[in-house]
Amino acid sequence: MLDQAQKLRQLASDNTAKKGKPRIITVTSGKGGVGKSNIVVNLSIALQKSGKRVLIFDADVGMGNDDVLMGFLPKYNVFDIIFNSKTIEEVVVQGPYGLGLLPAGSGLNRIEDISTKQREEFIKKLSSLENLDYILMDTGAGISRTVLGFIACCEELIMLTTPEPTSLTDAYSLLKAVNHFKLKSRARVIINRAFDEKEALITYNKFNNAVNNFLKMELEYLGMVSEDRRIVQSVRAQQPFIMAYPNCDASRDIERLAQRISGIEGSTEGIGVQGLFKKIFSIFS
Repeated sequence: MLDQAQKLRQLASDNTAKKGKPRIITVTSGKGGVGKSNIVVNLSIALQKSGKRVLIFDADVGMGNDDVLMGFLPKYNVFDIIFNSKTIEEVVVQGPYGLGLLPAGSGLNRIEDISTKQREEFIKKLSSLENLDYILMDTGAGISRTVLGFIACCEELIMLTTPEPTSLTDAYSLLKAVNHFKLKSRARVIINRAFDEKEALITYNKFNNAVNNFLKMELEYLGMVSEDRRIVQSVRAQQPFIMAYPNCDASRDIERLAQRISGIEGSTEGIGVQGLFKKIFSIFS
């Protein structure tokens, strides 16, 4: 499926890291409609509210809606920095508590048009974003070269699924591709829309057994987010549910997830935002 599988593997295993760089976490799912972007937005807000410095990179090319979930309409995206001389400050949208959002737009097909000089200038501009604790990349859903490319770029992978059989099957298929191309050997799992912790654990154990038996990947249960009608209400109002309904079940679940992520030591010393985009340029050009 990927004609650049070797390049992906090399970049995924690149450990030329430097200390003090943000942890780069890709959040993905096997299918659309499972609430991935909503989880990314609210989890990022929870981390930012706890004192962390967070940037969301909306990497759902062409279909990104993290801005909509926060009630924003960005004028620019990352490619305006490269092609239209916009600054980082003009493009990054400031969200709740100082959370940053960097929209990707639909310009990945233009990467080959970027000159070496433009790439170097863009990478230099990104130095202003290095003072971060986390970069959460919100990918598109499903199996594609783009999604697998962003998984190869990240340092940590979070798979989001729901208890629905179709969601589990598609999540398994995506991990099968990740395993096939040797992009990652482990992933953390969030079960969304679970009725309770019992259902979430049953779902995770079923999923984990299949992955361990057939893919030999290491999974870790990160937590769950409850099925909660407040989530639907907040999406319609274009307000993150952790802010609109801070005491609802889903918000409390998100707070617990943020605490667990904060308590996990980074698996690497960090490649930083400049290293991230160097990888992106290498993969998609």
